[in-house]
Amino acid sequence: MTVSLEKAIGHSQHGTLLSRLMNQQVFWVFIAAALGCISLTLVTDTFATERNLFNVTRNFAFVGIIAIGMTTVIASGGIDLSVGASVVLSAVVIGVAMSSGLGFWPSALLALGASLLVGFVNGIVIAYLGIPPFVVTLGMLSLARSLALVLSNNRMIYEFGPDHDLLLALGGGNVLGIPNPLIVMVVLALVMSFVFRWTRWGQYVFAIGGNENAATLTGIAVQRTKVTIYMFSSFTAGVAGILMVGWLGSVTTNLGTAMELTVIAAAVIGGANLAGGEGTVLGAVVGALLIEVIRNSLILLGISTFWQGAFIGTFIVVAVAFERIRALRGQD
Repeated sequence: MTVSLEKAIGHSQHGTLLSRLMNQQVFWVFIAAALGCISLTLVTDTFATERNLFNVTRNFAFVGIIAIGMTTVIASGGIDLSVGASVVLSAVVIGVAMSSGLGFWPSALLALGASLLVGFVNGIVIAYLGIPPFVVTLGMLSLARSLALVLSNNRMIYEFGPDHDLLLALGGGNVLGIPNPLIVMVVLALVMSFVFRWTRWGQYVFAIGGNENAATLTGIAVQRTKVTIYMFSSFTAGVAGILMVGWLGSVTTNLGTAMELTVIAAAVIGGANLAGGEGTVLGAVVGALLIEVIRNSLILLGISTFWQGAFIGTFIVVAVAFERIRALRGQD
């Protein structure tokens, strides 16, 4: 009888774990991405090749890096439409600095400093002046991209001084066949998973997004925390900008155009709630993976990439609908 009782408890726990897993949006997004990979492997001769998989993992890493920052912003109840502009500003700054003869590391610090400044201004205006994030970051999108045009004089930069090869190796190289941008994304994801789970700052992010008034009453420095959140979002965009320059081997002022839409889509598809209070690092990464699988499949199947927006838009609506249904079930 005792054995039967233990078995029953075991089956019950297994069923509970499975039901919880199936109730997670990120689980279904991962399944969709996995099914997409399997289908492309079966219907094409090129998807599972070493070169294509290298390109897929590298490209999705760029989106994944910024999506982690965007998920942080969305979880706090905000939005950041300026990440694409932060990408190009960071790229232009490192390009201009290195082409003038400055080394990679000082140039990288300048580039990250420029992107952090974008986030700082966003955060200050949003947190202390109370202007909606949509308006502030939309304005910063135009401002930061204009600064990039001014700094580069709207010209392509493709010579990066004495550390030219180092920059290209960082963005386009690999370690044991693993693209360097993917390694950066994995390290960032592990760090931020720990931060979200075990640090006060991570808990404050979700507390602010869940109920900002309650967070203020509990003593959380909401305004200061918001500034750091937007700085972190811009920081991830700056990192991606540096890596993208190394991958492309050049800088143009159209870099990062409309990237904010892709990144927001990755975060939302991965389970970030636009109302705030929810979002995971794993969800951001898996959402970015699904988007890249969609993009790659359109190319390999000879379908116009103009359809990419339709597919991504559909997934966003489905993701939000899934979250809405889950919320309604929770109220029952």
